[in-house]
This record gives sequence, structure tokens and C-alpha cells, in this order.
Amino acid sequence: MSKSSHPRFAALQTVTARKPKHVDQPKDGKGNILKISDFYGSNIFSIKDMKQKLPNDIYKRFNQTIQAGKKLDIEVANVVAHAMKEWAIEHGVTHYCHWFQPQTGTTAEKHDSFLNIDRDGNPMERFSGAQLIQSEPDASSFPSGGMRTTFEARGYAAWDPTSPIFISEAGSTKTLCIPSVFISYHGHALDEKTGVLRSNEALADRAIKLLHLIGDTEARGVTTNLGPEQEYFLIDRAFFVLRPDLIMSGRTLLGARPARGQQLEDHYFGSIPTRVLAFMTEFEQELFRLGVPAKTRHNEVAPMQFESAPIFEEANVAIDHNHVTMEVLKRVAKKHDFEALLHEKPFAGVNGSGKHNNWSMSVASGNPELDGINLLDPGKTPHQNLRFLLFLMATLKGVNKHAGLLRAAIASSGNDHRLGANEAPPAIISVFLG
Repeated sequence: MSKSSHPRFAALQTVTARKPKHVDQPKDGKGNILKISDFYGSNIFSIKDMKQKLPNDIYKRFNQTIQAGKKLDIEVANVVAHAMKEWAIEHGVTHYCHWFQPQTGTTAEKHDSFLNIDRDGNPMERFSGAQLIQSEPDASSFPSGGMRTTFEARGYAAWDPTSPIFISEAGSTKTLCIPSVFISYHGHALDEKTGVLRSNEALADRAIKLLHLIGDTEARGVTTNLGPEQEYFLIDRAFFVLRPDLIMSGRTLLGARPARGQQLEDHYFGSIPTRVLAFMTEFEQELFRLGVPAKTRHNEVAPMQFESAPIFEEANVAIDHNHVTMEVLKRVAKKHDFEALLHEKPFAGVNGSGKHNNWSMSVASGNPELDGINLLDPGKTPHQNLRFLLFLMATLKGVNKHAGLLRAAIASSGNDHRLGANEAPPAIISVFLG
């Protein structure tokens, strides 16, 4: 085989000939360039949309139900569902799905159209409160941790109204995605979200009691906040398709190390390549439309490794947004002739990709002096800050007491392959107070 016809050299020629894709800036009807805040959240059914679409009394009842964490009245659900359907159709949506997170490390969805047939055989668009609140996808082939046998197929996807409903776009197809939990007939969690919601509720209950004990009796809620960073590698698709190991497993299984890796540590925070910057621009535009508060982008340590980091949000919403981020990341990368690798350790000898979580707890209160306080913020006089010291000690004790559980929670095959290699953290649970 001649050098020019070798697949590797043909791929090199393809890659060197590539140019950055042009990415249009979002514009209004008059051709004026929009600020991020002008189109941010345009693909989510937001509070603003609810106020416009819902009768005032229904909006208040719905909001009170969410704040109190109570069961949603079917009368309210019917009105909310109709408003969602009308909003979605205005945006070109034809189908909806309950979007959930089975124990596979990714998301799942089953699409249903708004189409219905009346008694006279006439087609019509319809979406009821019952359809919004719950669906019944087949659960027989999802992991259950050995809780039940395959023939026990019944599973329920139930709407999580604390996370915003959004429109997913794939080419010209638009789907209304309803963030949901996924449980069995007996209420066993078959997903990742249910555990998060239950743990948030348990933590809030204990934290409020502790705040009341030290005199903060006006505290009415405690939320956990999260800012999950997303590291990833980009590899040109001309190279990617030549590697069956990358295609099948998302990581390399063999191969020679490059002559130059990350020894000089000059890639970290370096100038972002033009092709990559074009990809990042379109990637972030899609995130902004979906209400994902992407804040930071930069080169990571390893060659062709990058990071996207958001502004922190309530933990449940932040986790949903991280799943959205990964889906959009892979889809947009292909449009720019890249393949996004999300495996924790795709290459030997260089850093893997972590997902560092910036975690905190904050107070909800009718008292402005207490509302929004970060319970892990030391303030200017940390040694005199009883609230900070108390919650810091409780966090330290929890980490020490449940270190095994915390370690097991991140013990995926990919993450165990990464931990303790070139980068932090090592494969132990520890606390560093800085």
C-alpha cells in the first residue's frame, strides 16, 4: 500500500484541509444580534411562559403545589398540560416524551405524538393532565440492581415538576421532553433521579431542624446546589472512524504513546483552536436556548481536552442539565466533524476527564438576612461563625462515616480506570479544608 493511499495518511490530509465551520449569531426579526439573555431559555417552558399561558388562579395553585411538594391536582394538571401543548405546537413540536435517567449512565425516552382521534374519526391534537403526570414505559430491559426479574415489566415514569420541561432539537425534529422519575409498581427506584430527590428531601429535613436548634427559626427550606464541570476530548471524525476501539468502547485499548503528550503542560488554559472555538460557540448557543447556564470554557490539561462549566443550580436541575450538556455536546461535535469522547479515561499516559462537583447548601427563608445564605461559606470571621462551623463539622462527619458509600457511588468501570492515575483525585475519600 502506498503512503498516499494508507487510511491514516488519507485521514491526515482530510483533517489538515478542514476549515472552521461558520456559526451564525442569533438575531431578531430585524437582523439585530441578540444578547445571550435575549434568547436564553427560549426552548424551555419557563415561569414567564406559564404566567402568559395559564389563568392566574391556576398558576398560583400550581406554584403553591410545587413549593409545598404536594400532589398535583388533576384539574390544575389538565390546564397546565393544555398550555404546554399549545406552547410546544407553536414551536413546531409534534411529539412528547417522559425523559428519565435509568441506571445506565445515560437518559431514556419514548416518544408519543399529540395526535388523537375523536369519536367521529377526526384527527386532533390533545394532551391531558394524566398524560403529563405519568406514562408507563416497558421497564423489563432496564437495570434494576437485581430487585426484580425480567418478566416484571411494569415501570412508571412520573413528571418531576421541579425541573423545567424543554424542547429537544435533532435536525428539523423537535420533541417536548418532560423530566421524570422512573419507579416500579411498588415504588422502588429504577433510575438515578429518584434517589437524588429523596436524599435532597432528607438532607433538607435534618438541616432545617439543626438551623432551628441554633435559633434560625425562620428557615423554611434548605436546598443543595451543584455546579458539575464537564471535561471532554475532541477527536476529528476522520481519525475516529479508523479506531474500532474508540467506536465500540469510547476509549483506546491499544496503541503507541505520542512523542509529545502533556509533558510541557502548555495546553492547559492555552489559546483555544479556531475550529474548537467555532464548535464551542454553537454548543453554548444550544445550551443557552435550553436554559443551561454555561459559564466557563477552556483548554484542559491533555492535548485536545476541554472543559465546560456552568453556574451552580439546585442539584436536581443541575444533574438534568449535565445530561442535556452531554447530549448536546456529542450532537454538535459531529456537525463540526469532531467526535466528543466522554469516557473518563480514553487515552493512556495523559489526564482523564473528571466531572468535578462544586457542592453547597443554601437556606430559603422569609427573612432577607437569612435567605440565600450558603451554609458552607465561612464569611469574614469563620472561627466565630457558629452556623458555618456546625454545618462544616456535620459535613466532615458525614464524609468520614459514609466514606465507603460515597466511594461506591462513583465506582463505575470508567471512573475506576481513571482514579489515581495522572490527575486528582486519588481513589480515596478525603477532605481538604484549604
